[in-house]
Amino acid sequence: MRTKSVVLTAVLLVTGAWAQQNGQAIQQGNQISPAAETRIQKEVRHQLLMLPYYNVFDNLAYKVDGYKVTLMGQVTNPTLKSDAQNVVKGIEGVEQVDNQIEVLPVSPMDDGLRRRLFVAIYGFPALQKYDMPVVKPIRIIVKNGHVTLEGVVDSEADKNMVGVRANTVPGIFSVTNNLQVAQS
Repeated sequence: MRTKSVVLTAVLLVTGAWAQQNGQAIQQGNQISPAAETRIQKEVRHQLLMLPYYNVFDNLAYKVDGYKVTLMGQVTNPTLKSDAQNVVKGIEGVEQVDNQIEVLPVSPMDDGLRRRLFVAIYGFPALQKYDMPVVKPIRIIVKNGHVTLEGVVDSEADKNMVGVRANTVPGIFSVTNNLQVAQS
């Protein structure tokens, strides 16, 4: 009887070591291994960036807490909200998705502001380096004439320049500059 117990314990230890090395979760109650949580975070980020209708006027954020993923942010297209939830639900290890993404109201005035803001920011020669990646690092969120800038820039000077450029666009009620400066 003792031999079976030792063999079973050895199998569990080997299986556990293999699962941790391969980023798999070992569920003990509601605990998740750090490697599995990191894998889920990377996969959520990847899946959100691959969404076909995700653009510079949308801001998607997420929080991974064990097997639960909370989606946050703002989108201009209602289907993007449901698409984000569906792709995250399909990730191995995700058991629950809390979709708190806000769908921005449809507004021709806001659409015009978005276009003018894009040109003012990404068309400015000193900021054109941010126009190169497919997924733009500066997110332009417009809601009822109020602008929020999200994302990451290289320097404090670039952050301030983006804020100044946004404030030059006529028809804006306010600009909130939430841009983060990348750590070097």
